[in-house]
Amino acid sequence: MSWQRPEGGRPPTPPGENHSLALANPGLRRPLRVGLVCPYALDVPGGVQNQVLGLAAYLRQAGHDVRVLAPGGLPDEAYGLEPARFTSAGAAVGVRYNGSVAPLALGPLAAARSRRWVAAHAVDLLHVHEPLVPSASLPALAASRAPVVATFHTATPRSRALRLARSALSGAVDRIDARIAVSPTAREVVVGHLGRDTVVVPNGLDVAAYTRGVPGRACEGRVGGPPRLLFLGRGGERRKGLDVLLAALPALRRAHPDLEVLVAGPGPRSLPPGCRNLGLVDEDDKRALLRSADVFVAPHTARESFGIVVLEAMASGVPVVASDLPPFVDLLGGADDPAGRLFRRGDPDALAAAVSAALAEGRGRRTARAQRLAHRYDWSVVGPEVLGVYTQLLGERSAEGAS
Repeated sequence: MSWQRPEGGRPPTPPGENHSLALANPGLRRPLRVGLVCPYALDVPGGVQNQVLGLAAYLRQAGHDVRVLAPGGLPDEAYGLEPARFTSAGAAVGVRYNGSVAPLALGPLAAARSRRWVAAHAVDLLHVHEPLVPSASLPALAASRAPVVATFHTATPRSRALRLARSALSGAVDRIDARIAVSPTAREVVVGHLGRDTVVVPNGLDVAAYTRGVPGRACEGRVGGPPRLLFLGRGGERRKGLDVLLAALPALRRAHPDLEVLVAGPGPRSLPPGCRNLGLVDEDDKRALLRSADVFVAPHTARESFGIVVLEAMASGVPVVASDLPPFVDLLGGADDPAGRLFRRGDPDALAAAVSAALAEGRGRRTARAQRLAHRYDWSVVGPEVLGVYTQLLGERSAEGAS
């Protein structure tokens, strides 16, 4: 399983084409019963939540039987996951974790619900995301008697939870049969803290959803007007870097007096003049905003294991300006010839210079390359890699049983 695939590599399955079981993974002889566990509330926007829902949709399309456990409820856009296939681990509460506020289900009742869900579903394989988070994931992991795959999304080098896990949660760690990290950065954290080998399989994206128009959306088809810069994310979290962008505004205003700055996502209600706070937006509006922007900026400063918003912008064809965090550099094809503009993280002047360069360049070679690179992360490519992990694990278990 490699992190990067050459641009001339195997193309993704065309949008809308049904994935047969044989095409999805030739090593599987029958549909699987897969349990997916997310520790974060699915009805709160987040990268891990989107990955669980996206993987569930891919596995269903590939012919597998999927059940999902997570706190909270199903979001309005649940990638076609029927309510009957979802079980709530209980109400979520906001808990500070990894520089963010994570919506977790805590306490004995949530743990009991998770254990009952595991007992009630005779799955062939349990796939737990962030397995050591004390929400739905940890009790489900402890209760499982099926083979377990775990995906790690954390990119915190000094993670206290992972340091404790190696000793206090060694039994839970031992229950994990196969480990996935979403990037080399996440893999380094897992290997460094847990001392276990981990394969890298990146996050997936429905690339076609970001390249086609959404009829009737206000931002779609924007022609002319002042240059538009877009920030997407939880602006209230310092690691997302909104303060770096705002610090760059005086320099940007001098160079581009009519620049329009859109901020979408939860965050500060008060913004400088010339900035519009859009608050939370749904998935369709997010995609329309990306296509309508002249530049997308990702000024994040730390603790990013992947960078799904950067990938979404790449797929949309908007020029990308991103901080030089390693996962962002990887997504954009490397520092030597990035498919976007990179700047030194935390440096407002460098951000302003990169935005000006991107506005001057517009859409062209970089954005075309970014869209090509984005196809490496389409679910038609990433999904079979996840199934490859499943196939290898189940094959090993079958061989052990036969010996």
